[in-house]
Amino acid sequence: MDKVIVGLGELLWDILPTGKRLGGAPANFSVMAARLGNHGVIASRLGADPLGASATEALSAFPVDLAAIQTDPTHPTGTVGVEFRTGEPHYIIHEPAAWDFMESTPEWQAWAAAADAVCFGSLAQRNPVSRATIRRFLAATSPECVRVFDVNLRPPFFSADVIAESLASATIFKLNEAELPQVLAMFQIRMPAHDPESGMILAARALLQKFSFKLVAVTMGGQGSLLVTLDSHQRHPGAPVDVIDTVGAGDAFTAALVDSWLRGGSLLDMSVAANLCGGWVASHSGAMPDLDTATLSVITKRSQSTGDSGKDRLS
Repeated sequence: MDKVIVGLGELLWDILPTGKRLGGAPANFSVMAARLGNHGVIASRLGADPLGASATEALSAFPVDLAAIQTDPTHPTGTVGVEFRTGEPHYIIHEPAAWDFMESTPEWQAWAAAADAVCFGSLAQRNPVSRATIRRFLAATSPECVRVFDVNLRPPFFSADVIAESLASATIFKLNEAELPQVLAMFQIRMPAHDPESGMILAARALLQKFSFKLVAVTMGGQGSLLVTLDSHQRHPGAPVDVIDTVGAGDAFTAALVDSWLRGGSLLDMSVAANLCGGWVASHSGAMPDLDTATLSVITKRSQSTGDSGKDRLS
């Protein structure tokens, strides 16, 4: 399989207590998509500075296509301070950054037309320049392209208008359980409180009906995930791991989910592969740890359709 999977948006250095690590949700996503056997592409922008050069050097170790990374002669490579509180990352996102000024070029339009899947978020849309570029990129994708909106709410860099526009373009909406009530409040959707899981399912279906995408994927940390369509759902308890840090775990989850979708997997297949992949990243430091062949083999095998729950397979 040689599916073209694009991570569109921020590429940056996470400044962790243990040192700097390359990150940015779309970049993390593309690297994992490439490791799973796809033609992963990072579409972003770096500064013409030492951090940009070191980012390119670090990425050269991965099987990911760097041809869509632009160089900004004026603005610096992005950086994010990461602090951990009770095991969860909190971010200080500096601006402006090179990825705030991504340009729509003929080369990027060609990547959009070739894409089998593209993942984008709200953070890279904080600046009108990159927001317009992302809009044009999505508009140039084929009707069959799987457009994943991984919202990644980072206050104060989002608005209800940006979220609504993004959902209108999406095939899959991915978010975590803390973000779900925030998004629901933006669109005056209530989540029934009598049963949290049933409430999330009903709320997710309200979003599906309002915006006409196909799947909501809710990550729940160590408690796994919930995938919801209009007529089915899949609850997964998560993969038990010793957590080192959770930076990039959600991006790995999304990459495995999309990989399984493109392979024709069921909701069960997608859930198992995504939780294995996300759990593995959480058991290591940083968003792009070394991947051993045994772990890769297990994740790839579970990405494929097993024949289970065939009725919930999506196209």
